[in-house]
Amino acid sequence: MHEVTCILCVIEKGDPQAAEQLLPLVYDELRKLAAAKMAQEKPDQTLQATALVHEAYVRLVDTEKAQHWNSRGHFFFAAAEAMRRILIENARRKGREKHGANRRRDDLRVVEPAVPGMDTDLLAVDEALSNLAVKHPEKAELVKLRYFAGFTHREAASLLDIPIATADRHWRYARAWLAREIRRGLPPDEDE
Repeated sequence: MHEVTCILCVIEKGDPQAAEQLLPLVYDELRKLAAAKMAQEKPDQTLQATALVHEAYVRLVDTEKAQHWNSRGHFFFAAAEAMRRILIENARRKGREKHGANRRRDDLRVVEPAVPGMDTDLLAVDEALSNLAVKHPEKAELVKLRYFAGFTHREAASLLDIPIATADRHWRYARAWLAREIRRGLPPDEDE
């Protein structure tokens, strides 16, 4: 059994020292995962990748709540999901009037305006993904594994225990479905 999986089993049994042993083993991979997530965020994001890793880690190994990890891959999937939730909570918090929802932060060092593109709002993606999960849970899990956890297509198919061909069909369907849902939620002048 992989060392990480062994430590996860010990954490599951409630040993608080095991969490201290786990962090050095998974930190680099969690940091890469967090950096990939932060790269997908808007440039005005105030949350740093390191803070995202630490917050997600605390949620994952909280000894107050018993958690069951089937494998190392399951742990990293849960870490990606925890990071996604943290980013969504942060986006919602920033969207509140109290936190400057209607204010825009300008970077005075930027000379040229940003090129308009596929800058999709995280909350819109989350809402569309939640809707997909209600109708097609396995397709939503595939999107989470690929998009949020950074797994390859083959790894995601393996974790879901589905053939690659099925994963291909699910991926194509989910991408089209999510794009349609996100476009549907855009104001008329932004939907081209």
